Amino acid sequence: MNNHQIIGIAALGVLGSCQVEKHETDLGQPNIVWIYAEDVNPWFSCYGNTVIQTPHIDRLAANGTMFTNAFTTSPVCSASRSAIITGIHQNTIGVHAHHSARTVEAQHYLPDSVRTIPELLRNAGYYTFNDGKDDYNFSYNRLDLYDGEVKTSFWYTLLGGGHWRNPNRDPGQPFFGQFQLEGDKYTLPQPLRIELYHERIKPEDRIKGEQVDFPPYYPDLPTLRDRYALHYDAIQMVDQDVESIIGQLEEDNLLDNTIIFLISDHGNEGLRSKQFCYDGGLHVPFIVSYFGTNEKIRNIVGAGIVRDDMISALDFAGTTMALAGVPIPSAMEGRNVFADDFHRNYVVSARDRCDFTVDRIRTVRDKQYRYIRNFHPERSYMQPQYRDTREEFLMIKEMYENGQLNEAQAHYWKPTKPVEELYDIVIDPHEINNLAGNPEYAEVMASMRIILDNWIEDSDDKGQFPEHVEDLRFIYERWLDRCVNPEFDYVKRNPRHFTPPWLVELYGYQ
Repeated sequence: MNNHQIIGIAALGVLGSCQVEKHETDLGQPNIVWIYAEDVNPWFSCYGNTVIQTPHIDRLAANGTMFTNAFTTSPVCSASRSAIITGIHQNTIGVHAHHSARTVEAQHYLPDSVRTIPELLRNAGYYTFNDGKDDYNFSYNRLDLYDGEVKTSFWYTLLGGGHWRNPNRDPGQPFFGQFQLEGDKYTLPQPLRIELYHERIKPEDRIKGEQVDFPPYYPDLPTLRDRYALHYDAIQMVDQDVESIIGQLEEDNLLDNTIIFLISDHGNEGLRSKQFCYDGGLHVPFIVSYFGTNEKIRNIVGAGIVRDDMISALDFAGTTMALAGVPIPSAMEGRNVFADDFHRNYVVSARDRCDFTVDRIRTVRDKQYRYIRNFHPERSYMQPQYRDTREEFLMIKEMYENGQLNEAQAHYWKPTKPVEELYDIVIDPHEINNLAGNPEYAEVMASMRIILDNWIEDSDDKGQFPEHVEDLRFIYERWLDRCVNPEFDYVKRNPRHFTPPWLVELYGYQ
């Protein structure tokens, strides 16, 4: 048993720049399954949440290691998913802008030194599938990554079906599979999702607004509480899905040789969570679980272990490679969290263009503090965005315009934002009291600035450069008048002279 296998909290080292050991494990080739729940924070009972019970997710934690300080690299799906599947920060390889590389005119290829996790595992003999969406901001042939059908969604995002039961998998062949769960999207106000919600969560099991721990940065209104409560109901549906996947593995006698990850791409759909660089947008669940009897795997994955060391979502990739017995490529930034020398001081995350909303935000998070730098302080947090026609958005906006919000609630609706933010998460978990201008925290601020400046230089942060004009054109042709940022001025002045067939098919343009 290695030195992380301690029941309770594992306090690890603090040297964030240590070279990661690149080695294979001696586990054979276990199956690895990622249960990928979209848009969820770790609001599970095993994480200490008392609003709902998540018995099947709790079962994963009881049979493995649960990480309480895991943070994704971006608060929006396509950027974070691009980073997770490569194990490299999206800004390092230029796949940071939401929904880019979506057209034949704008191709973004990964560097020659970078291969995705499914490609690397395929080369090592694994069968790979992804049941659901990819949402990667780079150009690729899906059949090079996954077996199974290929579909295209409304957003020109590749997705498909897949399962270890597919006939293309050879008998006994190890597999790396992903199951994409809709997570917080399960309860979005759309007809098919509403129907599924009412079918799967019975009235007596639904969470009511008065039951939730409502954050103080929203006005405390019944309608908003009820919408917030739906996040919990969505997690109950995720828990049902976890039960189903475990059951299928048991039914096929595969549980003894399968390692299960429970992960997410970013936080919940709330107005101050998704697309924002606070814990609500970046704090994600991470559980690695094993139900079998292989002592080597058990000694690594553990059982009932809780660790609070800093984890980047990039480490999902590094850990997967190590458990599969495949060397971690030198270009990969993700690390093996079960290595004896694993440790991180901090996680750097970034937000760039999201849909038609152009911004540039960077953040550094350690165990106590979150530092944020806003590169466009002249732009409001709540500048035009994809949610600005929703009922809760319009309601809070009207209250702001009528002067009905307190300072914490009104802060995010003001026309500008501060250049820097600093929050002490220990005493201010809702990240309301900005300490950036407080002289008592000058030393913390100086340290965080250096970390971020060094990261921007070392990674050659691609968000500091203009975006590909054809990516902006694609977004403009989708959202039209909602594209108000000056970055769209060129494509507005230089429209297409013809409409490509793919665009006609996608949007019905004539």
